[in-house]
Amino acid sequence: MLQRSLGTTGLDVSILSFGGSSLGGVFHDISESEGVRTVHVALDNGINFIDTSPYYGVTKAETVLGHALKEIDRKRYYLATKVGQYADGVFDFSAARVVKSVDESLARLNVDYVDLVQCHDIEFADVNQIINETLPALHQLKSTGKARHVGITALPLKVLRDVVERTPAGTVETVLSFCRYELNDTALLDLVPLLKSKDVGVINASPTGMGLLTERGTPAWHPASDTIKAGARKAVELCKSRGWNIVELAIQFAVANPEIATTLVGTASPKNILDNIRYANTPIDPEKMNAVIEALRPIHNFNFTRGRPENVDPIVGV
Repeated sequence: MLQRSLGTTGLDVSILSFGGSSLGGVFHDISESEGVRTVHVALDNGINFIDTSPYYGVTKAETVLGHALKEIDRKRYYLATKVGQYADGVFDFSAARVVKSVDESLARLNVDYVDLVQCHDIEFADVNQIINETLPALHQLKSTGKARHVGITALPLKVLRDVVERTPAGTVETVLSFCRYELNDTALLDLVPLLKSKDVGVINASPTGMGLLTERGTPAWHPASDTIKAGARKAVELCKSRGWNIVELAIQFAVANPEIATTLVGTASPKNILDNIRYANTPIDPEKMNAVIEALRPIHNFNFTRGRPENVDPIVGV
């Protein structure tokens, strides 16, 4: 699989990477043995970057992933986890807690270090604390060898911009953005010039918009408006009527942009991860891609947001 440099971290990551949220049963119940096998299949077929968090399944995802990684040579993959969010509505970005969190994650993951540690969903945090306390603590942790690089994650682009702008180059080494670079929403690209100027690597996630661009559709908790859901459904139905796979198109679209180092996909199914890898390795059919993008044009860059009032994005669309 094609690889790209993740900013200036020195990590050359596969353009498609493995998101560990599914291993925590975030979307539906899973078989742990199938989850373990999915990780092995991913690594055996070109994926070399894995992302997880103690929040996913309230430590379940890290635990299942740790079982999978016991059998894998540590040199075969790059591993990222997160700190700061531990259960629904439970956040603690204090220096003491995030340092302890990394130790807890290392134990669950059965590894001595992670390649990347990220502040998880900083839209729910006091940005001043992230800048003045959390990030310095994580950089201090780098000196111990337990984490090699430091990043941030969020849904709103505003808060990612705020932290990157307010910190010296090298403080934020990566950003993880989700649902903002996909067939119906490419707003993440507006942030790319700033990120490049600060040597920040870009990780994209949720190329199907957490279910928007799938035949199954969105889970009940999905925050998108009815307008966005209806617009996405039209594109799904277009693909279905023509015998096209919208998930294939969504993944191809996401991994094609050279400005984005890698795109995370989450599944606990060996078949699904193999399908996703095949999609990423298949050239784009311009006719299909253009037709779907055109179908989604009425809701292009319509968004949803969340977080503390000072951290949220302006809403585009209804």
